Amino acid sequence: MTTKRVLKAEDLFRIDSVADPRVSPTKKEAVFVKTTLDQDENKYVSNLYHLDLKTNDATQWTYGKQSVSHPRWSNDGQNILFLSNRDDKNQVYILSTKGGEAKKVTDEKEGVTSAEFSPDSKRIIYQTGYSLEGDDSSDDKDKDEQELPKPKVIHRMKYKADGAGLLKEKYQQLKLLDLSSEDVKTVKKGKQNFIFQSWINNSTFVYSTDEDVNQDFNFNHNVYIHHLDRNEDQEIPTEDGYVSSFTVSPNGQQLLFIHMGRKYYNATHTEIYHYELDSGVVTPLTTELDAPIGDFVVADTQQQTYLHGVEWASDRDFYFPVSDQGNVNLYYGNIDGELYPALKDNLHVFGFDLYKDEQKALLTISTPINPSELYELDITSGELKKLTSINQDFLDEVEVVEPEAISYTSKDDWTVHGWFMKPSQFKEDKSYPMVVNIHGGPHAFYANTFFHEMQYLAAKGYAVLYVNPRGSHSYSQEFVDAVRGDYGNGDYQDIMNGVDYILSKYNWIDESRLGVTGGSYGGFMTNWIVGHTDRFKAAVTQRSISNWISFRGVSDIGYYFNEWQIKADLGEVEKLWKHSPIAYVEKVRTPLKIIHNELDFRCPMEQAEQLFIALKHQGNETEFVRFPDSDHNLSRTGKPNLRIERLEHIAGWFDYYLK
Repeated sequence: MTTKRVLKAEDLFRIDSVADPRVSPTKKEAVFVKTTLDQDENKYVSNLYHLDLKTNDATQWTYGKQSVSHPRWSNDGQNILFLSNRDDKNQVYILSTKGGEAKKVTDEKEGVTSAEFSPDSKRIIYQTGYSLEGDDSSDDKDKDEQELPKPKVIHRMKYKADGAGLLKEKYQQLKLLDLSSEDVKTVKKGKQNFIFQSWINNSTFVYSTDEDVNQDFNFNHNVYIHHLDRNEDQEIPTEDGYVSSFTVSPNGQQLLFIHMGRKYYNATHTEIYHYELDSGVVTPLTTELDAPIGDFVVADTQQQTYLHGVEWASDRDFYFPVSDQGNVNLYYGNIDGELYPALKDNLHVFGFDLYKDEQKALLTISTPINPSELYELDITSGELKKLTSINQDFLDEVEVVEPEAISYTSKDDWTVHGWFMKPSQFKEDKSYPMVVNIHGGPHAFYANTFFHEMQYLAAKGYAVLYVNPRGSHSYSQEFVDAVRGDYGNGDYQDIMNGVDYILSKYNWIDESRLGVTGGSYGGFMTNWIVGHTDRFKAAVTQRSISNWISFRGVSDIGYYFNEWQIKADLGEVEKLWKHSPIAYVEKVRTPLKIIHNELDFRCPMEQAEQLFIALKHQGNETEFVRFPDSDHNLSRTGKPNLRIERLEHIAGWFDYYLK
C-alpha cells in the first residue's frame, strides 16, 4: 500500500469545484459548472459541463480561460443560457443542445447579473446595471488623450463596497430580450434596484425592489407581480426584510419564497413563505424548524455556487436546504405544514435540482474529507449515489485528516458544537501544538464540509480546533442572536471552554504551545483573546476589527453594523470602546501577527494599522503583512498565489513560536 503524502498549500490548485446543477426538462440530462484554479494564469477558470443522467458520463461543453456561471435551460429543452465574462464583463450567451458555438445575445456596458428564459422559451429577461453618473469607460475615448484626475463627489453613506471600491450611483434594471427579433425592451428602471425573481407565465413575472427614499438604509424589499401585457404592477404583501428565491408552482397558482425579517437584524432566521395568487394570503411555513433556510457555511474550496432557496416538486410538495446543527441538509415540506428531512447526514449540500417526476434530486455535496462532487438522491429510498469523481486523483495522493465532531457544555449550560483534527501522520507517543481557528460572520458557521485551510494546518503538524460559538448559524434563533450586544463575553467563553474540553480529553496536546487565529469576526475575537488571556503562545489576526469607534465610519457597513451587532451608536462611545480589542492592547503579551488586505472595505486597513502601531509602541512582538490587490474575501476567492502566501504566513508564524 502506497503511503499518501501530506497536503501542501499549493494543493489548492489540485482541488476542483462543481456547482449549480441543473436538470433538463426531459429529466435525461443535466448541466453543471466546474471551476479549476489555473496556476499559470493565477486565476479561476469555470466551464459548463454536461451530464448524461442515464450513464453518468460528464462532458465538457465550454472551453476557455474565463468564467462561466448561471446555466439555465429553456423550457423546451433546446437551449441553455449562461453568463460569461469572455468580453470582460458578464454577458448572456445561448448554447444549443444540438451543438455549435455559444452565441452572445447581450452587450451591456455594466454587465449582466442574472437572466432567465420565459416559459415559452422565446424571450429572456435579464438584470443589468445602469449608472446615473454616465459611462466612464475609456472604450470610445482617444487613446492619445491624457486623462486628467477628477474629484469624486459623494452624497450617500453607501458610497463604497468591499470587492467593488468606490461606487458610482448605480441601480439594477430589468430588460426583456426577444430572441427572434433580437429587440430589447427596458421593463423596469429607476432610482431603485429592480431584482427579477420568477416568471409566473409568459406575460407575468415577480420582481422585488428596494424603493425606500433613503438608499443608505434600503434593508427592505417590496415585491410586485408585473403584468407585461398591460404594464401594471400588483403588490404582494410582505413583512419588512429581504426576500429571494421566488418560485411558481406547476399549476401557476402559488408562490414560495424566502424571507429574512428584521426582528434580529442580520441574525434573523430565514424562513419559507407561501403566497396564494387567487386569495392573496401569505403564510409562513417553516417557523417551527428554528433553523435558517439556506447555506451559511464558512468554506474555502467551493466556487460559483448557487443554491435554490426552495423548489416545488408538485402543487403541494417542495424541497429546500436547511443549515442544521453544523450541516446543510435537504428537507421536505408541503403547503399543509409537514416538514421533515429528506437527506440528513454529516455533509454540506451547496446546490440541488429536482427530477420532479422521478422522485430524485441532483446535488452538489462537500464532506469533511471530499471537497465537492455531484450526487444523486433517491428521495423515496434515501439512497445517495456519487456520480462524479473529479477530486479522486487528489484524494488518492494526499492524506486528508477526518475531523472529529465534538460537543461540550459552555456558559449558561448551552451546548456548543465544533470539530477537532489530529495532526497529519499522528503518532500516539508524540506531543503536539494546537491551533484554534475562529470563523467570521459572526452569523456564519463551521460545518461538515471540506476546509483546505484546516487540512493544511493539520499537515503542518498541528492539532486543529474549530467551533461554533454563540452567534453561529445552524442552531436556534436564541443561539444565533446571543452574540449581539455581548461581543467578547459569552462567545469568548464558548471558545475558551472548547480549548479546556479538548485539553482535558487529549493529554498529547502541549498546552504550553497553543496558537489562535481567525478572520473578520474571527480576527476581532483573536484580538480580544490575546487582550484577555496569556494562554496562547502565538496568534495571527486576519482582516480584523480592533476599534468599533472608528469602524463605524470607515467600514462599508459600519454605519449600521455597529448598531445591529454592538447595539451602540456614536453617542455611546464608552460601550463601543468597551467592546474594542484595542482598548485592552496594553495587556497583550502574545506575539501577534497582523494580516490585512489593501482593498478590504469591510474591515478597512486602518483597523490593522491602529493595532500594529499600538503593539509596536509598547514593544510587543508583532509583524504586519499587507496583501495587495485583495479585498475582504482573499481567503476564499482572492488571487490564488496570494491565498497560498497567506497560508504560509500563518503557518510560518506558528512554526516559529510553537515548534
